[in-house]
Amino acid sequence: MTENASSGLEIGRQAMRAEATAIEIAAERLGVEFERALEIILAANSKLVICGIGKSGHIGGKLAATFSSSGTPSVFLHAAEAIHGDLGVYQPGDPTIVLSKSGSTAEVMRLMPMFKKFESPVIAIVGNTDSPIAQAADVVLDASVEKEADPLNLMPTTSSTVSLAMGDALAAALVKARGFTAEEFAAFHPGGQLGRNLTMQVGDVMHPSDRVACASAEDTLREVVILMTRFPLGAACVVDSHNKLQGIITDGDIRRLLSGDGDILSKLVGDCMTQSPISTHSNVGLGQALRIMEDRPSQISVLPVLEEGSSQFLGLLRLHDAYQPSFS
Repeated sequence: MTENASSGLEIGRQAMRAEATAIEIAAERLGVEFERALEIILAANSKLVICGIGKSGHIGGKLAATFSSSGTPSVFLHAAEAIHGDLGVYQPGDPTIVLSKSGSTAEVMRLMPMFKKFESPVIAIVGNTDSPIAQAADVVLDASVEKEADPLNLMPTTSSTVSLAMGDALAAALVKARGFTAEEFAAFHPGGQLGRNLTMQVGDVMHPSDRVACASAEDTLREVVILMTRFPLGAACVVDSHNKLQGIITDGDIRRLLSGDGDILSKLVGDCMTQSPISTHSNVGLGQALRIMEDRPSQISVLPVLEEGSSQFLGLLRLHDAYQPSFS
């Protein structure tokens, strides 16, 4: 590694540590004003407006999305566009969060009297609690930082991160205060992998037993390999005469056995299978099943699906299927 590359790596680490430290310091400053901000938002029977410009505006846009997805309807108001018609988003009493590092952003300052006309209580997240915006606000949250994380101490890095963390802290506290549930969260996130994990169950994506290689303990590995070729799902499930799961043998198991000595293909499956494998049920959430497969020292790629309360074999879930969008 070159000297410049090494120096760049260390600067990157220092920047991340500086931002982490600043968040910890800001967390310790939270107090009565934070609780007042929560009370204002909870008391409103309307949406939350988040206003800013520049880097603070980008943070505001993200926070508006976070609040909206977690039970607090919210919109972002660009401070410059507001005075050209976007103030029409307001209804009387809509609370507003304004973001400004300096606390004297001209576009935001121009809006402060307007917020009063809309009877909008203002929560200011600012880097200067003695600033004009702070003095005009109803509640002030101190997002000040000692310095920015970049070598020039100019780029909004630490300051924007602290503002973001403070907004996220409000959103998290509101989730708890509203009793917002995972089911409600899922209703707002029907798309993407997050939506799949929250709204789908194992039974929605598993391969049913009649489409899985199912063998008996008395079958030979040769017979199982033929079955696994017919049903190429990465594993064969070993069941008894009552279709109760006894074990599993995977592609990886076959490869490891083939690397040994002797006539491997004539071995009995019962002597080679993994007995009592990790399994799940058809009504388990897809996200929970993924955690079973992935949150372990050695990830597993296939998961037998059993009838709840018994060892009756229902099907097989593959890691690939859990991530594969369904078009049916």
